[in-house]
Amino acid sequence: MSQSSNKEQYLKICSQKKHIPVFLQPWWLDTVCAAWDVAIAKKGDQVTGVWPYPIEKKLGVTMIRTPKLTPYLGPHIFFPNDIKESNTDSFEHETVAELLKQLPAAKMWSLAIQPGMKQAGLFKNNGLTLQVQQTFILELKDDEKTLLSNMKDSMRRNIRMAEAETTVVNATEHLKDLYNFQKSTLAKKGKSLNYTLKELQKIMQACIANDAATLWVAKTGKKVEAAVWQVWDDKYSYYFMGGQNPDGNSYRAMSLLLWHTIKEAKKRGNTHFDLEGSMDEGVERFFRSFGGDRALYMLLKKNKSLVWKLKEMVFK
Repeated sequence: MSQSSNKEQYLKICSQKKHIPVFLQPWWLDTVCAAWDVAIAKKGDQVTGVWPYPIEKKLGVTMIRTPKLTPYLGPHIFFPNDIKESNTDSFEHETVAELLKQLPAAKMWSLAIQPGMKQAGLFKNNGLTLQVQQTFILELKDDEKTLLSNMKDSMRRNIRMAEAETTVVNATEHLKDLYNFQKSTLAKKGKSLNYTLKELQKIMQACIANDAATLWVAKTGKKVEAAVWQVWDDKYSYYFMGGQNPDGNSYRAMSLLLWHTIKEAKKRGNTHFDLEGSMDEGVERFFRSFGGDRALYMLLKKNKSLVWKLKEMVFK
């Protein structure tokens, strides 16, 4: 298949099949990638899996990396409706193996794949090393009362207190505030953001155009205390990004905002809420307080390029 025919097929697949994650949607890839293509696995006439990937080459090195401001990429499997549970792993293994064959040869990999993918051995046998990351995922089948009761007592207290003092509004015009909150927080740690406000605005515009996101803002009077950017697809809702006003104690406001996004995800019909967890101890503790299940996902790594090995040593 040619590149153009693969992408044309993928556009059709995305229009016909539900549950393709938002970060694998063509419009998202168009927004975050300079160029991209897709591997498509089939069994007969049936599509069994897809793997969109960025087309990237720097310093003469072909690489496969998670695009900036994209939590996950990697393969997505279409399991038959009548498949037996005992056959799912074999089906996934066979599909991922076929998709891997179609990917371009790349000396450098740094790709985060979706939670739930289990083919660690297959990735390792294809020359990739594996690092483990974590997130927390809430299943939204229970009612709001039960979801709230599953949280830690301290989190429930923070939410109740914030409800009495804070107003939550949908206000994407405050994206610049979110950006400045994050910039200020990192500056205190001697760090800087690796993205610009313009890049955030571009993604937000694409999300709004595809009914896939909003920005929830907590205010006391006219003061913005915190902001949470919520992204969703047909099945999952995601805590995409958040920030707190450094000129105040906005921990409670942040707690309220996340509880609000969880309730909105349930109202929308999402089945799960992904907190996009962190390996940072403090952030992990905060996310864990919401009562979700810890979920691991893989970061696929490879560096066979002397140029990039030297670059990583210099900028480590």
